[in-house]
Amino acid sequence: MNIETIESIFNDHEKVVQKSRTLFPVILDMADICRRALAEGHKILICGNGGSAADAQHIAAEFVGRFHNERVSLPSIALTTDTSILTAVANDYSYDRVFARQVEGLGNKGDVLWGISTSGNSRNVNEALKTARQKGLVTIGSTGKTGGDMVSLCDRVLVVPDDVTARIQEIHMLSAHIICQLIDDLEWKQ
Repeated sequence: MNIETIESIFNDHEKVVQKSRTLFPVILDMADICRRALAEGHKILICGNGGSAADAQHIAAEFVGRFHNERVSLPSIALTTDTSILTAVANDYSYDRVFARQVEGLGNKGDVLWGISTSGNSRNVNEALKTARQKGLVTIGSTGKTGGDMVSLCDRVLVVPDDVTARIQEIHMLSAHIICQLIDDLEWKQ
């Protein structure tokens, strides 16, 4: 362990942040998609695996709780949290269906499904996006690398221009926090 390793990681992070500045219009569009859905009384469903599952939970908590400003609670559900649903669907159907099945039961036309996958090729996330499209939800995604299969399944997708999972996840959360801030700054009626 040494300072050089830390400095190298910080430098890599800064390079990815600089490359990601081209994503500002995508971030703004994703915030507007979420804002419109919430303003029209719809909800945001979010899913991902591993670190992306934790990000899904984090984002949902920012909407339901608050990010920065005091405001009404905004409806958002992380599809990663109910272990009974996850294990039952994985057992009875397949792990590829754990999020799609929840979209079938919880999603309504006009809601947003936000899929998170650093590769864009997570089958269970992509199956959920397919189901969401069939049901009339708006689909957004956060991915990286080349974007994978997710790109064709989303109405708007943020593709972080890097190949390192940790750097992609860092930009995902930075972008999610920006989206939360943009939404938080709006006037929400009680």
